[in-house]
This record gives sequence, C-alpha cells and structure tokens, in this order.
Amino acid sequence: MTTPPQSLTAAEASAQSLASGAAGPALLHIELAMTGTGGWATAHEHIRQVTAGPVDAAAHTGLFYGAPTVAFLLHTAGADGKPRYRQAAATLDRHILHLTRQRVADANERIDHGENTRFSEYDLLYGLTGIGALLLRHLPGSDTLADLLHYLVRLTGPHPADERLPGWWVAHDPDPLLPTPGGHANLGMAHGAAGLLALLALATRSGVLVDGQREAIDRLLAWFDTWRQDGPEGPWWPQWLTRDELRTGRAAQPGPGRPSWCYGTPGIARALQLAAIATGDQLRQRAAEDALAGSISAPRLQLITEPGLCHGAAGLYQTISRAAHDAANPTLRRQLPALADRLAQHSSSAHGDGLLTGSAGLTLALETARNRQPPRSGWDACLLIS
Repeated sequence: MTTPPQSLTAAEASAQSLASGAAGPALLHIELAMTGTGGWATAHEHIRQVTAGPVDAAAHTGLFYGAPTVAFLLHTAGADGKPRYRQAAATLDRHILHLTRQRVADANERIDHGENTRFSEYDLLYGLTGIGALLLRHLPGSDTLADLLHYLVRLTGPHPADERLPGWWVAHDPDPLLPTPGGHANLGMAHGAAGLLALLALATRSGVLVDGQREAIDRLLAWFDTWRQDGPEGPWWPQWLTRDELRTGRAAQPGPGRPSWCYGTPGIARALQLAAIATGDQLRQRAAEDALAGSISAPRLQLITEPGLCHGAAGLYQTISRAAHDAANPTLRRQLPALADRLAQHSSSAHGDGLLTGSAGLTLALETARNRQPPRSGWDACLLIS
C-alpha cells in the first residue's frame, strides 16, 4: 500500500531507508540466503519489517527511500528467477513509473526556465539517476526510462542560463559543513557527474539507447579529462568545483581525498571504466583501470579509516571488486586479497546496522570477498557500479 508521507510514523519511514534503515539489513539477508550462508525465513522476516506499514510514494522518494527502495528490495529477492514478491513489486513499479514521469516533466520544465537543479532532482540517492538505475535493472524497455535518459542527456549539456557552468550545477552546498558560496559542480558517484556517467554507460552497455546518449557520455568524459589531476600514485579528481575554479581552470583541492565510492577516485574511475567498456575504448579503459590501481596504493589506503560502503573500506572493496571483474588485465584482481584482509580488519567497527555506513554494507562487502565473485542478488546495483 502506498501513502503520503504525513501518514507514516517515524518508525515506518525509517524502515524504508536504504541508507540507514531496515531495508539495508533486509538486503543483506537476501544475499545471505542466495549464497546459502543464511536462510530465506530470516530474509522474509527482515523484508516484512520494511513492508509492514504503508509505503511512502510521494515525490521526494528515491532509490534510497520509500517506494523505489521497497521495489528494489522486492526485485532483489527474486534476482535468482524465483517468483518471490513478484505481484507486490509489479504494483510498486506502476507507482514508480507514474512518479518518474511527473519528476522528469518537472525537471525538464526547470531546465526550460533556466533554473538550477538540486541533488534531490538528479542524484543517485534520492533523484532521477537512482530511479534510472532501478528502471534499467527491472524495466529496461519502458518509455519512462527512455524519457529519463533524454533528461539526463539534457542535464549533461551546458547550464541553460550560463554556458560556463555544467547542466548539473547546483546553487546549494555539498554539505552544511562544507560551504561553496555561489554553488558547485559535483564530480562524485553519489551526487555528481560520475553517477550520471555510470548510469548512461550501464544503459549503453545494456543496449538501452536514446538520441544524444553517446554525445552525453563524450561530454562527461571530456569533463573528467579536463579536471584530472596527477599525483605520485596516479590520477585523481577533485570532489567538486566552484565558480572560481571553473573560471581559473585550476582545482583548489590540494591532493587526492580518501579513496571512497561516494566521492573519491574509485567511484569516478569505475564510472570511467564502465563508459570505456560501453563505447569500446580500450585505451580509456586501461587508463581508468590504472587510476583504480593507483587509488589503492599504500599512501592512499591510509586515508580510509571507516568501515562502511559510502566512504569506507566496504565501498572501496566492492567498487574495486566489480572493476576487477571487468578489467582487461589482472592487476586489480591480484590486489583483491590484500584489500579483503584490510576489509576484515573493520569487521567489528561498524556503527549501526544500515547499508551505507553500518554493518549491513560492511557484511555485504565481506560476503563478496568470501565468495570471490559478484553478489548473487546483484544488490550493489544501488551503488551504480554494476
């Protein structure tokens, strides 16, 4: 049952959070059941905790909250071809298609009026990129996904009111504690250009194409080429860029940040690798894989101090593991055992049981390391690395 947000209790709303709520542990127990490490009775009980109350299907929902989260969860439970929750997932899909059509229409109208976008419009966590990841996985032939991809093609172009800015320029800060007066252009996977590139690349790789999609990929690749920085351990990219940096053509960030999925080189380079594979560019693929290898050099690994998926050891391992599976040479695969050992050192240090920063995400990455193969359930599609 779907319902407006004001009808939900705090506990019901929290349960539908893929980032920090009960949906993360449910995703974990689905994967454990599929690998034989756990049982389906436990997985079903965790799914019931997410779906026991009404489902929020309002306009603010996205892949990491509300109806899209619940749909992703139920579809994942049937990723092995078994008809689990199929009818409930189909019901949610109809709501999500309706929601997406309205959100795409609103976003296109915003572009037509020359206004700035916001993370909540386009990003992976709560915006149309995340919903696009869900549709690509489960409704790849829908006209709604095609409309969404057309919108992303527009978003990768110049800002409608200022051609010096990219279309995904936002006027707000990336974080309340990290002000960017005048706005910024985000480069990361969670909220920025890497997420846009990854979705367009994955769609291309799956044969889902709209007019202008290849040109949009090329524009994003050119953006990352322009802002690539070179260091002793290899290339890296700034987390975001301000007006002054765009004006001068020089990044103010003094050196590479932590090698995280959400903002760091691993997430960006994985998006670049996916784009290279989708477009058949072997030279660019090799360069992306070299960047991934450099991101896990000893000095950069020292910057990882947290266990979680978002900006910790789990996200780093999962991203490198997926990249290694696709890599043209064995360098990344050879580095996985050492990364797995490092990940295991964090096995008791997670705070909370959520997906992005808690134990659910950490345990899922540990399960990938234990099995030495991609997840059976494909749960990491929510990270846009697969």
